[in-house]
Amino acid sequence: MGLEANAAGHHPEIAPTAYVHPSATVIGRVRVGDRAFVGPHAVIRADEAGPDGTIEPIIIGECANVQDCAVIHALGGTGVSIGPRTSIAHAAVIHGPCKIGVGCFVGFNSVVFRAALGDGVVVMHQALVEWAVVPEGLLVPSMTAVRCEEDVRRLMRVTADVVTFVQRVSNANVFLAQAALKRA
Repeated sequence: MGLEANAAGHHPEIAPTAYVHPSATVIGRVRVGDRAFVGPHAVIRADEAGPDGTIEPIIIGECANVQDCAVIHALGGTGVSIGPRTSIAHAAVIHGPCKIGVGCFVGFNSVVFRAALGDGVVVMHQALVEWAVVPEGLLVPSMTAVRCEEDVRRLMRVTADVVTFVQRVSNANVFLAQAALKRA
């Protein structure tokens, strides 16, 4: 697995119960929490310094998952926080500054940039959320752009079937992490 220090000498911190696939790349001031899963070819880089030279962390919460080919990075001097039980699906891009709450889902090929997602927010596939704050429990439909307060006001609440889907994805990835650790 590609665990590397950044130019400032920060090394990733991976919880003993977390699983990072050998083909994933994790660089710098990254913290991966208990029972989290980082999938094949995912890239998580906390390596870009701000104007004052500091590098903020990228934090992957407990039981969160960063799936295949997802990319998490941040502008210099900013960080990313991904809450517990949150799923970052295949090929999604999370680019900080970002704060993603507990139990969220960011779908395939979606982009979240300079944004905050409250707890339980679901961003479906190929959506864009930038320069926006999305309050808890809202659904960003597939192929939707959310870039201002007016866009946020148009969003609907997450439905029970979507909550069930998000929980199933989260549980499956916690299982994958634990099964991979047993095999190792």
